[in-house]
Amino acid sequence: MNLISTIAIAMGSAWVSGINLYACVATLGLLSRFTHLQLPGELQAVNSWWVIGVATTLYVIEFVADKVPWIDSTWDVIHTFIRVPAGAVLAAAAFGDFDRSIQLIALLLGGGLALSSHGTKAATRALLNTSPEPITNFVASIVEDVLAIGSTVAAVFFPILLFIIVGVGLCISVYLFNRVRRFFQSATRKVRTWFAPA
Repeated sequence: MNLISTIAIAMGSAWVSGINLYACVATLGLLSRFTHLQLPGELQAVNSWWVIGVATTLYVIEFVADKVPWIDSTWDVIHTFIRVPAGAVLAAAAFGDFDRSIQLIALLLGGGLALSSHGTKAATRALLNTSPEPITNFVASIVEDVLAIGSTVAAVFFPILLFIIVGVGLCISVYLFNRVRRFFQSATRKVRTWFAPA
């Protein structure tokens, strides 16, 4: 596998992990199994049926939990401690055949990519949960599922497309950062007023 493909799979795995880790791992494993794809570095481990089975089961659980307002945000908070480190590890694993210093760089950059996509997903869903109707939350969740699986496939077969997707995703993260920050500052002020002494 050439360097561009390795970078695309490492970058895609890390970024998608921040959105839906289990969909990413299951999709990579199934692609490896059914298309006889040789994944780079140590990522070949995801084609184990045990890994595919566990990732698929967890994806089904997340698929359901992610469609329910407020449960999805609780799930996202818990997965802050799972998605970001896992994204970093997947990126480093893709460079398993490279020097340790390259693997460490991939680990750091992969963690940053996973954090950016996870932070944007979690904050956006928290904003949507303030809406009284449940449809936007459900639609957002479906879009995230399609984006996660589609981006994983693009990372494997269409690396240039993956670079564009991740680039657009990073621009959206930067654009939404101030809005999300203002929302949480406002929410924090409201919570403080509830607990402030009369």
